[in-house]
Amino acid sequence: MTEFEEKILTLLGTINEKLDKLLNIKTSQPSIPEARATVKPSELVEKQKEEERAIEKPPVEGRRICPKCGGLAFNTVEDQSQVLFQQGGMKIYAKKYICKSCGTEA
Repeated sequence: MTEFEEKILTLLGTINEKLDKLLNIKTSQPSIPEARATVKPSELVEKQKEEERAIEKPPVEGRRICPKCGGLAFNTVEDQSQVLFQQGGMKIYAKKYICKSCGTEA
């Protein structure tokens, strides 16, 4: 082995020793109780509602699903801000899908 490889091996050995010491110190210290983050009741209610929606309407593969209400009915509208193709003065625009029940763009 060259001198360079030997130096690298010795440095790696010292790094491993230091990591072992750090891990031993971390595990030997008594655990300090962490401050619990307060959770708002409204967040809990929203989470429960989302879980209920997921149980009621399992996702259907290949269909567009509203991320807000889980609806499957959408209106299709041309998105004038995104031009996909233009030929001979005629423009083809991208489409927006808007949920019929809540109005969210999907």
